[in-house]
Amino acid sequence: MTRILVASVGRNRATALRRATEEYEDRLRRYIRFEAVVVAPARLPDARAPEAREREAAALERRLPDELEFIALTREGERWTTRALADYLDDMRTYGRPGAAFAIGGAHGLAPRLLDRARARLALSAMTLPHEVARLVLTEQLYRAATILRGEPYHKGP
Repeated sequence: MTRILVASVGRNRATALRRATEEYEDRLRRYIRFEAVVVAPARLPDARAPEAREREAAALERRLPDELEFIALTREGERWTTRALADYLDDMRTYGRPGAAFAIGGAHGLAPRLLDRARARLALSAMTLPHEVARLVLTEQLYRAATILRGEPYHKGP
C-alpha cells in the first residue's frame, strides 16, 4: 500500500478548516497509508525570513522519511491536474516505490535547500495560499486521486 505523508509548518487554528482537513485525512486513510505531521513555525519577524525558513526546514527534515519521494509545494512549482496526481500515485504503486512526502512551508515558504532536494515542485495555485488552506486542498486532491484509482464516482472531471 502506498504511503503518503503531508508535512506542514503551523497547525490549523480555524475550526472549520481543521475539521474539513481532518475529514479528508480520515477518508484518505481508507485508501492509502496516510500521515499528517505538523511542525511549529519559527515565529521570527519578517526581516528574519531566511532564518525562519531554515529553522522550519530543519524541523521538517527531521519528520521527512528518507525512503519517501519528496515533493515541495510552492507557487512556482508545476501545476498537476488531479488525473496527473492520480497517475503519480498509481506509478508509485505499480513500480513498488514506497510513497511520497509532501511539504508545505510556513508564512515565508520553504527554504531553498528543501526546494533543491525535492523530486518535484508542485503548485496548487498561482495564488499564494495560507498553509492551512494548502493542506486542505492537497489532502482533498490526494483523496480525489485515490477515488479515481478505485474507479469511484467522487471525481466528476476528466
